Amino acid sequence: MDAPLHAEPLDVPAELALVAIDMEKYSQIPEAKMAAARCDVDDIVANVLAECRLPAPQDFPGGYKDNGDGAILLFPPSVLARLVDPLLGRLNAALVRYEQQRLASSPVLRLRTSVHIGPLSLPDHRGNAINDTTRLLDSQATRQALSAAKDSSAFLAAALSEIVYQRTVHAGRTPDLGPHHFLEVIARVSDKPGFEQPCRIHVPGLTGPAVRPYVTDAASSTAASSSTAQPSNASATPAASSGGTFQFHGRVSDATIANSIETLRIDRRQR
Repeated sequence: MDAPLHAEPLDVPAELALVAIDMEKYSQIPEAKMAAARCDVDDIVANVLAECRLPAPQDFPGGYKDNGDGAILLFPPSVLARLVDPLLGRLNAALVRYEQQRLASSPVLRLRTSVHIGPLSLPDHRGNAINDTTRLLDSQATRQALSAAKDSSAFLAAALSEIVYQRTVHAGRTPDLGPHHFLEVIARVSDKPGFEQPCRIHVPGLTGPAVRPYVTDAASSTAASSSTAQPSNASATPAASSGGTFQFHGRVSDATIANSIETLRIDRRQR
């Protein structure tokens, strides 16, 4: 990938796709084992990128930014959809395989990830795109989603910026991931009070509603539907999920309804 040029100070830099990764509890790993654990993560990510036929970020200047307990990887915008599907699913599968083969003395590897796209100046990495990518990664919602991953034997929780979701999942460019695999949330960071952005949370193997109980900043169902048509309105309506009344005019079973809605209270008084 050619490094984008930034000819004049006020020119808008070329757009890049960004993937941030962060190891859970890296600072709690004994210092003597940090390098090996980090090397294992780098190997896993490199192998999965190759599986997904994605370019290696290290192959172009400024394409790889090491953050100690994680990294920010840059890609050409044309591969954005593949950074969501199949990358996220295959990365989780690789972490599952690692766990199955992990020595007892090695730490468990769980990752938070975020995917964003935007203009970015290289090689100095100046621009809001990298800041927003990092904040999505550090958001309370992404951290809480990792708890959902733990409870479902997954090893990855991901946050997509709204623009990434719209260009990939909503646009039909992710064959194995649909809107029901994502939960719309408001991303907030505890030490960044001015940051608040709608995003989509994904935990491989779970639907969005299955992740909802773990995330305090999940948008309401009404807000989620509205934001699909008008993404910019999503941040105005963060709220807990609310109930509703449904009327069925055909024969249905309780199990079928519950599997779709998950939480159901049936009023049998009129039967």
